[in-house]
Amino acid sequence: MKKAFHGALMALVFSGVAADAGAQAATDYPSKPIRLVVTFAPGGTTDIQARMLVEKLAPRLGQQIVIENRGGAGGNIGMEIVARAPADGYTLVITVVGTWAVNPFLYKLPYDVQKDFAPIIHVATTPGVLVIHPSVPAKTVKDLVALAKKRPGELNYGSAGVGAFTHISAELFALETGIRMTHVPYKGSGPAVADLIGGHIQVLFGSAVPTIPHIRSGKLRALATTGSKRLAVMSDLPTVAEAGVPGYENSTWTAVGAPARAPRAIIERLNKEIAAVLRLPDIRERLAAVGSVVTAGTPEDFRDYLKSELAKFERLVKAAGIKPAAGG
Repeated sequence: MKKAFHGALMALVFSGVAADAGAQAATDYPSKPIRLVVTFAPGGTTDIQARMLVEKLAPRLGQQIVIENRGGAGGNIGMEIVARAPADGYTLVITVVGTWAVNPFLYKLPYDVQKDFAPIIHVATTPGVLVIHPSVPAKTVKDLVALAKKRPGELNYGSAGVGAFTHISAELFALETGIRMTHVPYKGSGPAVADLIGGHIQVLFGSAVPTIPHIRSGKLRALATTGSKRLAVMSDLPTVAEAGVPGYENSTWTAVGAPARAPRAIIERLNKEIAAVLRLPDIRERLAAVGSVVTAGTPEDFRDYLKSELAKFERLVKAAGIKPAAGG
C-alpha cells in the first residue's frame, strides 16, 4: 500500500514538474527562428497562404519564421520531415486536405497524420470551380450530366495529379451523379488548365486562382463552384448543389500542425496568434480575393474536423477505386 501511495505521489510530482516546464517553455517561446514547412513548391495556394501568415505572424511572435518549401509525393515528403522533427514548436507544417486526409488511403506512409502530428489550427477553406471548354455543348451542370450519361467515358477531365483536390472533386461528382468520365492526370494545375484551354480535355474541377482570368476572358465556361456557399468573387455562379446535385460539396483546405507531443502551451500560443492574424481585415480580404474563406477555430476543432474528413475520403477512395499514380 505504501509503495502504491509513494508511486502515485511521485507521478503527481513529475506531472507537475512537466507542466511547469511546459509553461516555462511557452513563456520563453519563441527564443529562436521557427521553420514552417510548406509541402509544395512556391507559388501554389498553400505557399501563398503560408507567406500571408508569416508576414503578420513573425512580428507578433518576435522571431523570424523561415518558410521551407519541401514539395514532392503529394506533400508526403514535407510531412515526414515534420513528423520526425523535435517536438519543441520550432518546426511546423502547413499543407492541404489531400495531404492530411486523402494520402493516408493512397500511400503506405511512414507516419500517421493523427498520431504523429499535433493539430494547431484550420486556416482556410477554398472551393473549386467546375469549368469546361466552350466547345462542350453544356450550359449548366444538368446539361453536363446529361451529356456524360449520353456519352459515357468520352468526356476527359483533367487533374493536378492522382489524389489531388481536382481529382477527388471530379470523382465525387461522378459518384454523386452516376456518370463516367476519363481521368487525365497532370503534374500540376497549370498544365491541366492549359490543356483545357487548348481543347485537349473537356472538363476540370480547378481552383479559382488560375481559372477565373480565363473564365472572364471567355476561354473557359464556368458551370458551378464546389463549395457549400457561392464564391464572393463570382457570386452569380451557383454551387454544384444548387445546380442540381444535392449534397455535393468538396473544397480544398489548409491547416497548420506540429510534431506530436509539442508542448500544449506552445500549441495554444500558436493557435491564438495565428487566429489573431486570420482576423485581420487585410488578411481576410486577401484570402477572399483568391476565393478562400477563413475558418480558424481551436486545435480541438481541427482535430475533430480532420477525423471527419479522413472518414469521408476513406469512403470515397474505396468507392471510386482511386489508386496512387505509378511509382507513387
